[in-house]
Amino acid sequence: MAPPTATPHVLLVPFPAQGHALPLYDLAALLAARGLRLTVVTTPGNAAQLAPLLAAHPDSVRPLVLPFPSHPSLPAGLENTMNCPPVYIPVFIHALAALHRPILAWARSQPAHPVVAVVSDFFCGWTQPLAAEIGVPRVVFTPSGVLGTAVPHSLFRRLVKRPVGCDDGFPVAFPAIPGEPAFEWREISMLYKAYIEGLVEEQVGESLKQNCLWNLEGWGFVSNTFPALEGRYLDAPLEDLGFKRVWAVGPVAPDTDAAGERGGEAAVAAGDLSAWLDAFPEGSVVYVCFGSQAVLTPAMAAALAEALERSAVPFVWVVSGDGVVPEGFEARAAAAARGMVVRGWAPQVAALRHAAVGWFMTHCGWNSVLEAVAAGVPMLAWPMAADQFVNARLLVEDAGVALRACAGGAGVAPDAGELAAVLADAVGEKGSGARARAKELAADAAIAVRSGGSSYEDLERFVQEIQKL
Repeated sequence: MAPPTATPHVLLVPFPAQGHALPLYDLAALLAARGLRLTVVTTPGNAAQLAPLLAAHPDSVRPLVLPFPSHPSLPAGLENTMNCPPVYIPVFIHALAALHRPILAWARSQPAHPVVAVVSDFFCGWTQPLAAEIGVPRVVFTPSGVLGTAVPHSLFRRLVKRPVGCDDGFPVAFPAIPGEPAFEWREISMLYKAYIEGLVEEQVGESLKQNCLWNLEGWGFVSNTFPALEGRYLDAPLEDLGFKRVWAVGPVAPDTDAAGERGGEAAVAAGDLSAWLDAFPEGSVVYVCFGSQAVLTPAMAAALAEALERSAVPFVWVVSGDGVVPEGFEARAAAAARGMVVRGWAPQVAALRHAAVGWFMTHCGWNSVLEAVAAGVPMLAWPMAADQFVNARLLVEDAGVALRACAGGAGVAPDAGELAAVLADAVGEKGSGARARAKELAADAAIAVRSGGSSYEDLERFVQEIQKL
């Protein structure tokens, strides 16, 4: 054990996906500012993402750069899930566990500054036995909300199956979660369905299950959330999280340079986008973006484009990756001086905080959700995959800061007329309740992270627990 006067040394293990790693780096910055010494595991292809954190905390944060484990089922050079086809994700999670041995060897070579705790992403459940071998507790970092974390753990804990003959509408109940929510089978995580339906190799599937079950053996969860957003799921320990303690410390992203600004080189400068938005009345523009990994099919893009034209709402549509826009749409929008199409990365945080932006059409990825919450912008929920259906339910039914834009799902195109009506309702009187609630929730989020706020105090308590080790 380290002497009592030593600075506690914590090992952080992120999952190399933008939506997972960036909030863990934000948490790392908060921990470093409170006097902890940190080592962050990375691989050569992901090391550049650490540069801002290392520059901000050169004396307290160090990288541990290890080769990404090769796997015969993964393309050579793949070290991040960015632009990674979904079929590779289960194997990617499985392959990453091979970092166990080199991390253990490194940890045992640190007698001057021994590790006192491991904080790792919930896709890195293999760090639970790793921490046990080092002889320290492991804390699970969840980049999702508490509800979005409890649902998949419930599935792997109970091994729910869809009965033979039932279609994708089969309802899956979650009786141990407050409110007893239910989701259709089509809304269930792809990773869980890949395991339970035998769509991946047995070794890969068992790795997915064991990762989740190991999380339930940890010391507790650190979650990027706060009580005003998820209070009913924080009031008491959840069975589906192993009855473990949850430190709710979010939103962890700083107001400036938040996750939306760090995902890549912006295709449009914040100043240029702001200047374009300046021409529109307050709250009149709909900002449309589905994150860095969701790509609309031509049918989905066509329905969205038609809905935007039929509703006549001003908009900014961010098209990422290989996304398509119907031929002629961009020119018509520009000619009408009513819409902007951004191809590539956009300064999302700056856009959401512009007075002209009144709504955010989103896939409901948790980072995007928190950026909108912090900005006080209500959402039009169009979930695609992963935890997004759970997040959409939370936003619409629990928090009241969103309207459903589309039932969602990868490849599912909405009815253009129905989507146009949703857009028109949102900017009209029917959207007033969600707009007001979004402003209230933004104020709650700001209070939570200030000195004396719930997230600030939970973070302080977490650091104190680390310092006792």
